[in-house]
Amino acid sequence: MTVHNLPSPEALLAQQARRTRAGRWQMLLLALVCAAPVIASYYSYYVVRPEARRSFGELIEPQRPLPVASATDLSGRPAALSALKGQWLLISVGGGACDAVCENHLYLQRQLREGLGKDKDRLDWVWLVSDDARLPEPLLPALGQATVLRVPPDVLGGWLAPAPGQALPDHLYVVDPMGHWMMRFPAGLDKQSAGRAKRDLERLMRASSSWDRAGR
Repeated sequence: MTVHNLPSPEALLAQQARRTRAGRWQMLLLALVCAAPVIASYYSYYVVRPEARRSFGELIEPQRPLPVASATDLSGRPAALSALKGQWLLISVGGGACDAVCENHLYLQRQLREGLGKDKDRLDWVWLVSDDARLPEPLLPALGQATVLRVPPDVLGGWLAPAPGQALPDHLYVVDPMGHWMMRFPAGLDKQSAGRAKRDLERLMRASSSWDRAGR
């Protein structure tokens, strides 16, 4: 019979540590490979293209990830906010009664999306309703292409934020396909200033065209 020497406990621990380190490096490399297109598009937008430095929208740093939370659709069915990932989002926030600012934002969201032409299917316009108020009946037909979800105000306040001196419903917000809130358009957006917002969206579409496609 041949007697084999068993490895020492120290050798086993060292071998296990090497395997753990190798596994971590493999996971890190995989994450970098997956994130590389997104990183490249942001580099193109923020660094390579000098006009991005004059963006109309305020760039958010650090970007805020989509919260892990539940919402409900207009029929009262539960919907996970994470389901919004996979598309660029142009978001408005407001109560269900939808005042004049809310109606203006919904109109501008539709117009900005349509103005993207062939890229419009890469952008969803989303209305996050912050209360349980009933939506005005005349408004419903205009929401045919919108995603409308009721989201608790504390969830919204923990993710999005207004500029100093403004309220959450005063802005439109841009979220990337990874679910990161990355831009906020100024309060008081109207038809005239919407042209500048459209240019920002067009730049984002161009910068992400190498990796982002319509649909989730």
